[in-house]
Amino acid sequence: MWKKLTSYFNGITVKYFTSHKAEVNHCSFSHDGQLLLTGSDDCSVCVWNVKNEELIYKVKGHTGAVKACAFSDDSHLFASGSFDCTIRVWKLQTGECLKVLQGHSRSVETLCFSSDSRLLLSGGWDNKAILWDPKSGHIVKHFSGHRNVIKTCSFSVDGERLATGSWDYTVRIWRLRKIRRNLVLHGHKGNVSCVAFSAFGMLASGSWDKTVRVWDSRNGRLIFLLKEHTGRVMSLSFSLDSILLVTAAGDEAIRVWDCEDGECKKILKCELDIVHSCQFSPSDTLLTAGTSDFVLTMMTTTH
Repeated sequence: MWKKLTSYFNGITVKYFTSHKAEVNHCSFSHDGQLLLTGSDDCSVCVWNVKNEELIYKVKGHTGAVKACAFSDDSHLFASGSFDCTIRVWKLQTGECLKVLQGHSRSVETLCFSSDSRLLLSGGWDNKAILWDPKSGHIVKHFSGHRNVIKTCSFSVDGERLATGSWDYTVRIWRLRKIRRNLVLHGHKGNVSCVAFSAFGMLASGSWDKTVRVWDSRNGRLIFLLKEHTGRVMSLSFSLDSILLVTAAGDEAIRVWDCEDGECKKILKCELDIVHSCQFSPSDTLLTAGTSDFVLTMMTTTH
């Protein structure tokens, strides 16, 4: 049974969505911030309209919990990764399953599309990252080196570098062209839960060690160590102009950081117990989502 409830407090819009019959494991916003994906233990994926809070459709096909989901930037496709070890590529307009990608031997935990939507990166419990052609379903490349599950991945804006974060406490930067060597970034003292590239080449990583590290992705140099969270860092996102970095953690705090000096500029509070996703929309509105019943908050941040 689907229901809709919107509330407002302290200038923050909070929307509650209920459709899944089990825990929501992952949520992802479309490139323009207008649509949302949610993947659940009930083996389904829901596509939502952010503006009017409507469930557009629900798709089924996985035989295990959906652990990850992502839109392509061109809004033609979305993908879902599952405990059943497969990835499904769906047509956004109709919800039709176009491809079932098989290559992982254990649960698929993370997915992301390249900015031109031509490539799809996945990682999972088999400690492998796989680069796919989502239209043909063919494997383009395997990446191996992590010694534990890969829980997060990201493409650089120019599509030349990939980042993966693992429970082996490391971040790896992979280069699609072998002009320079791949990098292994050490420093976290806990599982790496989230990574994101900025438009200008910074890479941020968040960890269960309650810290965020900001790196120069060209050479692996540490730029900032951000230590003010008191809970596990769950999600992070750069603003489109790369001036701000937003981080969300298990301490129920969302922190906004200045990328020029590494200072915490603002602390935002919302009704989410655990924030599974935080992302800047093109309008610089901050969208966050989480909890088992799926809650979305929309906040305005200023530079």
